[in-house]
Amino acid sequence: MENTASPVTEDFLKNGEIEWQPLSLTLVEYPKGDLLGKFFAFTSLAPFGIGAGFVTLILFRRDLHTIAFFIGTLINEVLNIILKHIICESRPLVRGHLYNEYGMPSSHAQFVWFFSIYVLYFFIIRLHHINNNSIISALWRVIIVGSCFTLALIVCVGRVYLHYHTTAQVVVGSIVGFIFATVWFTVVHRILTPFFPQLVSLKLCEMLMIRDTTLIPNVLWFEYTTSRQEARTRGRKMAALKPTQ
Repeated sequence: MENTASPVTEDFLKNGEIEWQPLSLTLVEYPKGDLLGKFFAFTSLAPFGIGAGFVTLILFRRDLHTIAFFIGTLINEVLNIILKHIICESRPLVRGHLYNEYGMPSSHAQFVWFFSIYVLYFFIIRLHHINNNSIISALWRVIIVGSCFTLALIVCVGRVYLHYHTTAQVVVGSIVGFIFATVWFTVVHRILTPFFPQLVSLKLCEMLMIRDTTLIPNVLWFEYTTSRQEARTRGRKMAALKPTQ
């Protein structure tokens, strides 16, 4: 009878055990008992949280600017992979079969600084037309941008502290992220945005309910007032349809 055992089964029969390999994409190591290292390990997962936020926003908002921002983060990651294989600089600490890929430039640093700089440009340039005298509005912008920059600094320090990257690898990653954020925001703002009205008019975009909010000064306030007005209008209609006693 022909032997149809799988390669995994054959390895198990020959060696008596199977070698299990962890998914290093989300695995972050830190010194045992080091609370600061554990904190930096958690912050190293920030890019995954940001990515999940992008997917959520795209699914529920379906705004072209958000989609363009997300596409920029994907291109930024591809650029990082290309640079790593061109420079071919190893990481400062070898972790067995984990993280065998190169370390220059740091993908974490490049990601968080691309995200932070793009957010900064978005608030300064894209939302300049809603620069009113509202203290609360200005405060929220400062908090959001400040939080992004603080997170970027923490992630960069953490990557060096946990010996996943050298200081030079983190600095180069930050510079590349800064430069590409500037380039991509310019492309989106100057080249792609004028075509957004035509894109949302396409049949496919209409089917997917993709929208363009470029001309809406404050999307959050617009959605709030529109939904409140619609709820009141429907409430009045329902009240008018109730039989009088």
